[in-house]
Amino acid sequence: MSLQINATNPEHPALLLELPWHLPLEEWPPEHLVPLPRGISRHVVRYARAGEEVVAVKELARRPALREYELLRDLDRLGIPAVDALAVVTGRTDADGDPLEPVLITRHLGGSMPYRSMFETTMRPATMHRLMDALAVLLVRLHLTGFAWGDCSLSNTLFRRDAGAYAAYLVDAETGELHPRLSDGQRDYDLDLARVNISGELLDLEASGALHPSVDPIEFGTEICARYRSLWQELTRTSVYPAGKYHYIERRIRRLNDLGFDVAEMQIEHSSNGDTVTFVPKVVDAGHHQRQLLRLTGLDTEENQARRLLNDLESWMATQDDYAPGDPLTARPEVLAHRWVREVFRPTVRAVPPDLRGAMDPAEIYHQLLEHRWYLSERAQHDIGLDTAVKDYVENILPRARKSMEAPPPE
Repeated sequence: MSLQINATNPEHPALLLELPWHLPLEEWPPEHLVPLPRGISRHVVRYARAGEEVVAVKELARRPALREYELLRDLDRLGIPAVDALAVVTGRTDADGDPLEPVLITRHLGGSMPYRSMFETTMRPATMHRLMDALAVLLVRLHLTGFAWGDCSLSNTLFRRDAGAYAAYLVDAETGELHPRLSDGQRDYDLDLARVNISGELLDLEASGALHPSVDPIEFGTEICARYRSLWQELTRTSVYPAGKYHYIERRIRRLNDLGFDVAEMQIEHSSNGDTVTFVPKVVDAGHHQRQLLRLTGLDTEENQARRLLNDLESWMATQDDYAPGDPLTARPEVLAHRWVREVFRPTVRAVPPDLRGAMDPAEIYHQLLEHRWYLSERAQHDIGLDTAVKDYVENILPRARKSMEAPPPE
């Protein structure tokens, strides 16, 4: 069989042909590899450069490679945070003509880190709680779309900073299954696997001395279940309100939006005697603030980043002379939002030298600057302004924090 590359983008095959497919992945020469931290995997995984892109290359059998490729593409269409599937390469042979395993190629998720790299310095329990929150949100989102992961774990997840919290991304979909709807038993099975896997991973970290002494691995494994169930209950429960209290429904929708979820449609039923109203929301995938910011500004960010940027955008718009909500004669929000991007967001981000940014993307940089402005203003007891905050952040904060923002060396 000759070498075959099935790719999502017609430009990728030409770039991928430059890689040494005649060699087992373990033997690829350093000039093709990119030294990025890797998590634990049952397969051989390497990061490589294909043109201007950094890609993750994983060796596995043909059938699971093609299956995972299609599952990752399905998750992308559903808007689920997961790595992007770029291609599957089959028909590989070595110099003697002996067959080599196919590979699955995904795009490297910029600014992300596997959990083991994050634990190279002892992680505080508060940070670990944020990781568990991110993983619980990811698992809920998967289950809402009908995806049974089958192997939820820290090892199969990448984490990326998201405005002081973390966003979790699915990396390994090899064991996953997509259904129209998951039963309670399927969800419980996934959740129990997550509990066992996470406790085991943390026990391994504890044995290596990389776990904070106050952290109980078993308790943290159990915590993911509690966080998941609390979030699932809030998103799917049926509410019964007194008739005429429709603002209660609006309050519930706002609470769901604050969690980052949208209500696609709703079912409202009046009781037979007319005294009560039953409200059942149909919740879709997270990203309420992401979509709002993208629609207004064209900026594609994480959910918490989007929430923070929207707050800043709204505060800025309120200071503009041509902004009057509800007045059709004034500038529309989209016009003002693009002006904010052009006059505020971009100049502010560009004021931070590229060599000091580390792995932070523009939205995270802007969030950090807003946090620093708040801190300095609290200390000064008045608003010190964004320009002053940027100057102080670049001169006094980033040089000291540069090492912690850089990705750690490969294992």
